[in-house]
This record gives sequence, C-alpha cells and structure tokens, in this order.
Amino acid sequence: MSYPEPRYLGDTGEINATYRTADHEPELRSSGGTVTHYLATGASTNGQFGMYRWEMGPVPSGPSPHFHRSISESFYVLAGVIRIYDGTRWIDTVPGDFVHVPEGGIHGFRNESGEPASMLLHFSPGAPREGYFEGLVEFAVSGRPSEEELAEFYLRHDTFWV
Repeated sequence: MSYPEPRYLGDTGEINATYRTADHEPELRSSGGTVTHYLATGASTNGQFGMYRWEMGPVPSGPSPHFHRSISESFYVLAGVIRIYDGTRWIDTVPGDFVHVPEGGIHGFRNESGEPASMLLHFSPGAPREGYFEGLVEFAVSGRPSEEELAEFYLRHDTFWV
C-alpha cells in the first residue's frame, strides 16, 4: 500500500480547515427522535468522505439489513447500545466499538435499548447521503411514496434491501 497521488501541489500549504462547535444545531430531526449532524459532507470534503453524528432517541429505530454498491460505511459508537448487523448476526455495540462495512457488505443498525444512543457514521467516498436522510424524514411527514417512487429513491441513493 502506498500514498495516493498528491491532490495539493502547492509549496506553502493553505489555510482551509473547517471548525464546527459541539453545540452546533443539527441539520435534521426526524419525527421518531433521531437527530443528525452533518459533520462533513461529500460536498465539503471534495468527495473524499462524509461523516455524520447520528443521535437516536429511546424509541426503536434504524434500517434493516441492506448494502451499498458504491460506498463503504463505518460506525463508531459514542454512547448507549446500538445493535449493528454485520451480515451474519446482530451485535450489541457499546461506546468505543467500531464496525467497518466495505462496498457490497450487508449491514444494518438499530437502537432497541430503550435509551438514547449515538454514533458517528462515515461514508467513503463522500456520496450525497444528505438527500437520502432528508428524503426519509420527508416520507415520515408526507406519507410513503408509491412503490415505483420508493424503488427509484433507493436506487438513486445506492441502497439495496435484503
């Protein structure tokens, strides 16, 4: 394994870091109590990755087993107990646990503990996952779309249910 080709070709470096305070308002709130913070989007990282803080309330929530064809997904548990499906079994993960799922890997996650839980979600490369998250929240408000519209939505957002 070696370093990739340089993306920055300057000699002096640039002042281009971003900073987000811990008390920054979340970008998304679902009716089920999940709060999502867009820490780094694919757009803000030049497509390299996306990172989101996912805070789930005590009401059971989370996606069933699925896979992505074009992105890997990683989970780092910050608080609580989150059940993560690794393709063969549901694992009760706790703060400090990390799960990485390469492209094509079947996975899912749920908070079934009855207590709040939170984690970091990391996608690579940085696909526009915000549209997926926001679409799911909109469906909860406006109602489930037709089967054809839902199938197109999942295809557009690289989500394949098993």
